[in-house]
Amino acid sequence: MAIVFRWLVRLITAGVALGLVALALVYWFASRSIPNYTASYRTGDVSAPVEIVRDNANVPHIFGSHDEDVYFGLGFAHAQDRLWQMMLMRRTVQGRLSELFGERTFRTDDLMRRLDLYNLAVQSFEAQDAEAQAALRAYSAGVNAWLSEVNQSARGRGAPEFWLFSPEIAPWQPGDSLAVMKLLSLQLSSHLAQEVLRARVSLLVGPERLADIMPDVPGSGVAALPEFAALFPAAPRYAESAYRDAPALLPSPPRRLGGASNAWAAAPSRSAAGGTLLANDPHQGLAAPSSWYLARLELQSGGVIGGTVPGIPVVLVGRSDRLGWGLTSSYLDDQDLFIERLNPDNPGEVLTPEGYKRMRSRPSIIRIKDAPPRTITLQWTENGPVLPGMHYELDTITPPGHVASLAWTAFMPDDTTMSASLALNRAGSAAEALEATRGIVTPSQNLTVVDRETIALQVTGAMPRRAARHQSQGRIPTPGWRSENRWQGRAAAASLPSFMAPRGGIIGNTNNKTTDRPFPFHVSHHWGDTERVQRWQRLMQTREVHTRESFIEAQLDTVSVTARTLLPLVGAELWFTGEAAPDGTPERLRQRALELLANWNGEMNEHLPEPLIYSAWIRAVQDRLIRDELGPLASAFSHVEPLFIERVFRNVEGASSWCDVLRSAPVETCPEIASRALDDALLWIAERYGSSLEGLRWGDAHEARHDHTVLGDMPVLGWVTNIRQSTSGGDNTLQRGLTIGTGENPFLNVHAAGYRGVYDFADPDSSVFVIATGQSGHPLSRHYDDLGELWRRGEYIPMSLDPALARAAAVGITTIAPLN
Repeated sequence: MAIVFRWLVRLITAGVALGLVALALVYWFASRSIPNYTASYRTGDVSAPVEIVRDNANVPHIFGSHDEDVYFGLGFAHAQDRLWQMMLMRRTVQGRLSELFGERTFRTDDLMRRLDLYNLAVQSFEAQDAEAQAALRAYSAGVNAWLSEVNQSARGRGAPEFWLFSPEIAPWQPGDSLAVMKLLSLQLSSHLAQEVLRARVSLLVGPERLADIMPDVPGSGVAALPEFAALFPAAPRYAESAYRDAPALLPSPPRRLGGASNAWAAAPSRSAAGGTLLANDPHQGLAAPSSWYLARLELQSGGVIGGTVPGIPVVLVGRSDRLGWGLTSSYLDDQDLFIERLNPDNPGEVLTPEGYKRMRSRPSIIRIKDAPPRTITLQWTENGPVLPGMHYELDTITPPGHVASLAWTAFMPDDTTMSASLALNRAGSAAEALEATRGIVTPSQNLTVVDRETIALQVTGAMPRRAARHQSQGRIPTPGWRSENRWQGRAAAASLPSFMAPRGGIIGNTNNKTTDRPFPFHVSHHWGDTERVQRWQRLMQTREVHTRESFIEAQLDTVSVTARTLLPLVGAELWFTGEAAPDGTPERLRQRALELLANWNGEMNEHLPEPLIYSAWIRAVQDRLIRDELGPLASAFSHVEPLFIERVFRNVEGASSWCDVLRSAPVETCPEIASRALDDALLWIAERYGSSLEGLRWGDAHEARHDHTVLGDMPVLGWVTNIRQSTSGGDNTLQRGLTIGTGENPFLNVHAAGYRGVYDFADPDSSVFVIATGQSGHPLSRHYDDLGELWRRGEYIPMSLDPALARAAAVGITTIAPLN
């Protein structure tokens, strides 16, 4: 026995030792790709020395003698810190993910090939002005210089992910940067999914009930909207999609997870220090690393600093010494879905106003890891590319003998968005900035801009010109063969809403409605916010003058106007009612919950129990209201629809009829539904968090989920790469933390402000900014998540253009010199 025991000890010791050696080797190989920021390089792609000074937050401050050299430095820095992220975005827009990930990304590749965004981006290079073309070439050279360094100096394949997936990396091209900009447009789009859902609901309920569940902002009924069934009598009713599960790595967001943001500005007359103020926090899906990357560029026109996206040589949001600019999603309706009638005698033709015409087509081969390649046939009608039923649940609304096609401004061949964005970085005044934006095509955004005296807001992007006789005004799919439904070109840039130097001295946008103009100059019927704007208006108008600190306070505000509005309505007949009940009974639990909510001010603080009780209750209320009428389609409404619940409990135009359960004999009332939903919510909470209501924490449910896009789902690796944080806020607070809406925990925070910035032009170097994770995309780097805790606590880092401050505590200085 002693001999056996000794050998067991030896074997276990050897196994542990081998495991430690293997772990050390894995760490060594993976860490080889962490850049050394204090280094010198030589290249033939710069005309004079380039210096990249990394401040103590690892924000690169890039200095060069010429603008092209500075853009070279930005490409070099992006590739050093975010190489995997850049290559993944390029593969996504090219439709080549399946070469790495196999069958699970085939549908994503199929969609991207059909949209053809990559080829359109490459073609648009010739439409850019000379400055943009030079910047794109220089940026690409910078990326490729780091790729060359990785290959020549054995720098761990450039990123640890390349040890698990193919390390073959093609050189970066100018068209790749243009394609990443197109990919942003897709990530920020939402109208296609909205059209499909509206059509599906209209097949189940009448127009009055459709006006309740999907009302036009600010809540009036859907006027003059034809029934989808009337347009397409053969459309499938009560259909459930055969493709409900979204494919892996799909860049197109679910309906409620499209673009969102906040931006507001104050004129000198409303600023305590006498200078203009600007706050901006664009919202996107959370991930590790963040989609944002902070950088400072010292251009010939002056320094610019702010948020960039790896792959694009532009400071998309930020400031110079004279100008500040921020972006919010405009929700401009730049997509229309058409149902095209096939020729029964020739399925390669579709009906047009002039009769049947042949669709343009070409084959495309998708290579799949561990599987044979597949050849798909891409098709285009005169309206746009044909999308099969596997995408966007189009199989639920496409009648037999028809196909669906998409019109979208991102398909315009002369897309000069890159040139306009680079011109914005060089602008010296608000007027120059607004002039530069005329060239923006997609993505459409609201640009909030300030110089030292003036504030302005401009809706940017290409707005389709639709006929006044359009059958659905762009709200549901329409027959593609009707001339009145087809686009008639692009509306003039001057027709887009613009606000310059408003009399009140305050301007801003929370994705709310920006204009009340009638169709076809309406901009949109679908807007991203009706709730946050109310809180923003109150915070802006309760102060005569504002400061940097008051703008930060507003940016971090967690009070829910939605909760303050809905709770008095939903609980109107429940507050302080009912018989006394002993502890441990459902009645007593309900009374305790109502007591907590009755004394709550609507603050969605991570340390409070009330936000969790409120969120679970209102979610249960909505589910009870719609589940019996919509059936499985109720799951498409994954988030609370505040306007719908308000219409129901105020009984607007008979909307309280939603409270009656159609399949039951009794006639249920809204208070009965509210009471039962509260019991549902408390049971759900007790099963997951316990029945001690006072001990609940909203932050336990509302964790920010920054998951690695690829490694996050893998055992062990997910533990290393994913970042989770307890957070405040909610779906409808200014500090927005949009919940996932599905799954075991529907309150996970998955969509929030990836970038926050506040700029004070009374003292520009006192401006501040932050991103949600860290600058590095390398999980073993100390800069992978070092900014994340600041972001969670509502803190910032300095946003100074002073070179001395950047050098004072630099983590490294990289010098790139010409060969000669």
